[in-house]
Amino acid sequence: MRKGVRMGSGNFHSMFNYNIINGEKSVRTGEMKMGVLSNRICREDLKPGDHIYSWRYAYIYAHHGIYIGEGKVIHFTQSQGGREIGTGTVLDRVIFSSSSSEASNCAACGDQSGRYGVISSCLDCFLADGELYLFQYAVSPALFLAKPRGGTCTIAASDPTSEVLHRASFLLHNGFGVYHLFKNNCEDFAIYCKTGLLVITRISVGRSGQTTSFLAAASAIVSSPLRYLTTSFSGLAAVGYGMYCFSRLVSDIGVRRDVEKVAVEMLVSASAGCQET
Repeated sequence: MRKGVRMGSGNFHSMFNYNIINGEKSVRTGEMKMGVLSNRICREDLKPGDHIYSWRYAYIYAHHGIYIGEGKVIHFTQSQGGREIGTGTVLDRVIFSSSSSEASNCAACGDQSGRYGVISSCLDCFLADGELYLFQYAVSPALFLAKPRGGTCTIAASDPTSEVLHRASFLLHNGFGVYHLFKNNCEDFAIYCKTGLLVITRISVGRSGQTTSFLAAASAIVSSPLRYLTTSFSGLAAVGYGMYCFSRLVSDIGVRRDVEKVAVEMLVSASAGCQET
């Protein structure tokens, strides 16, 4: 049961946030803004194993990672030097916003300008002057659809903290493959660490809620035959938003059926085998 109160700012502030682990509920209190409009969290409320994120470029894109404690975050980045998956469009600026180059002068992290892939950074370098947000797991379908943006929550449940930290640490030393905007990005990394779930089909996008939201928004009106049922702006908007919500829901990692739980050791072994061939 979630309880909330309306504060003077007009946002919903959550009084309680429940994490379901092994059938038990743990109550986290604090000044977190865990409502429909915002998932902001105070640094003091962070716990090891939390999936956190911070918005980049005026809320166009969020960078995700796993908080491991003692002010450290393990996250998946794309190098600025190689650009294996550059799109040749303005999206490249967004893709490479999660690069570690911003942390090159950090006294705590050292020079990370030449590092990429799965790396460990201090919380300040991870945030890059942005705000701190907590990704929510095991949310209800109603709350999931009430969120105006993808990449902030999922219906899927999180695994126990020990498993989350093991996956993140193992991938820090063994990698998570090649960064890909649509199939293997920073959010995909964090969601895998939290759930162990992988998409097993090659024709669909990955686990990222941001990616599925972008695609759902782009195709909401264009691909929907329901657009012919109305010509008014309000009618088209209603149809488009309905299709957008439906596309987001069926693409969520907690709903889709083309996923399997894969042990991190098996994942790394399979990735190494593919690279050798």
